[in-house]
Amino acid sequence: MTAPQTMSRAALYMRVSTGRQAESDLSIPDQRHQLQAFCKARGWEVTAEFVDAGLSGTDDKRPELQRLLDMATAGAPFDVVLVHSFSRFARDHFALEYHVRKLRKHGIRLTSITQDLGDDPMSVMVRQVFALFDEYQSKENAKHVLRAMQENARQGFWNGARPPFGYTLVVAEQRGTKQKKRLTIDPVEAETVRLIFKLITQGDGTSGPMGVKATADWLNTNGYRTRTGARWGIGPLHKLITSETYKGTYRFNRKVWKTKEDKPESEQIAIAIDAIIDAQTFDKVQAQLKKRNPKNTPPRTVTGPILLTGLATCASCGGGMTLRTGKYGKYRYYTCATCAQKGKSACKGRSIPMDKLDTIVTDSLAGQLLTRPRVEKMLGGLIARQAQRSTEHSARLAKLKSRLIDAETRLKRLYDAIENGIADPADDTLKDRLAGLRTERDIAKSAFERAAGELSPQTRITDEKIESFIGTMREKALDGPIPFRRAWLRALIDNVEVDDTEIRIHGRKTVLEQLVMANTITPDAVPSFVRKWRTRQDSNL
Repeated sequence: MTAPQTMSRAALYMRVSTGRQAESDLSIPDQRHQLQAFCKARGWEVTAEFVDAGLSGTDDKRPELQRLLDMATAGAPFDVVLVHSFSRFARDHFALEYHVRKLRKHGIRLTSITQDLGDDPMSVMVRQVFALFDEYQSKENAKHVLRAMQENARQGFWNGARPPFGYTLVVAEQRGTKQKKRLTIDPVEAETVRLIFKLITQGDGTSGPMGVKATADWLNTNGYRTRTGARWGIGPLHKLITSETYKGTYRFNRKVWKTKEDKPESEQIAIAIDAIIDAQTFDKVQAQLKKRNPKNTPPRTVTGPILLTGLATCASCGGGMTLRTGKYGKYRYYTCATCAQKGKSACKGRSIPMDKLDTIVTDSLAGQLLTRPRVEKMLGGLIARQAQRSTEHSARLAKLKSRLIDAETRLKRLYDAIENGIADPADDTLKDRLAGLRTERDIAKSAFERAAGELSPQTRITDEKIESFIGTMREKALDGPIPFRRAWLRALIDNVEVDDTEIRIHGRKTVLEQLVMANTITPDAVPSFVRKWRTRQDSNL
């Protein structure tokens, strides 16, 4: 569109599509030079400049474009928006026409210095043809780029995004001037990833398995930070623990970049990488998250004045067993809450004397589960895994030790340079470098010490710990006060299912393992609602 000579105030809009173009700083200065020369030749005054560097023209959610449009609708200090070509303003024909009309309503025209068009119907049609061609060309370019990136991914190479937390990039091949990179485990960040999964599945040794929010709070309280130094949030943490990357499969081309919706699996490229978390642990976490989802498992009552509050359930309907009294409180029963509240049409219901059920559960745990042969059998697999993990830990420790030595060596070189007068200790750049190296050293040291502690004698199961565990558990389960007994039972078992002819006790073997190693439990620990151990039918009374 050719602007009349009376228009003297111009806003320059410049854009490049890729980050590489933006970093090279060639296209933007060239656009600015040509636009300024165009204005000078016509005697126009440049009153504003807007630059979107490294942003696609197919999306109008660009910061500088939006700022330009906001100014245009609020009394802008310009009469014309000047661009090199209409494709710099938008590569979507609908968006281009929409914004052209929006600007025109406020007395502002869009002018291209390379596509000089008027306002007549023919010029409008030609502009729309240009826009359609620009949109087609953009989609074709995107298709060819995606095809090349998919082939790059099929060969196992990384496509340029920031690597996931726990991984770093290494150059795998040199093809001409291009470096082909692959993902590899970052030994320091990987320790934090392993810690996160451990907190989710086992807790920190003083509690049961943690939820996502509790894990984020624990990490922040204990000084753990993301790669950028930010605190952990629920969203990023949930994204981490649900990403298949950590069990050895990274998926390229997984989402539509505009809508963030998942693409069909046939269009995704699976890249095999080194796993930080074994598949069994990863799948266990996914199952745990699914079953903790309130949409799948409604919350239960876990507090109350009775021993099996939140634990005793009706075998027919799965509802909780609530307290019912008779003879003015002389007799106390566990009874099906569904039947009591909704009648026998909802559940036939059942009742059992409270003292009887409490005694059955506590005596059964102490008499059948808490014996040395039974505990040793249940923990046999853990003891075997401890021996197997020694070799894996040696490799992990070697990598962490190497990273720690590297950080300390670089820090020492800087200290030597300061002592020898080569570097100025007052230099701000040097101060920042020293602070960064100290942080890197401290993180590496913390990761090394944590990994070394996993195989320390304190974390191993011994005969003494088994005996101590059995004695403590029997005492607490049989003779402790109600709050303590309830806390211990909730830590050890998940559910007491009351049927007409039998009572089934469900629990988690992993919790038993933790209790033996720690010989402690936090009274307010919240167990998950998952049924996990009934290793033999003699567990079911």
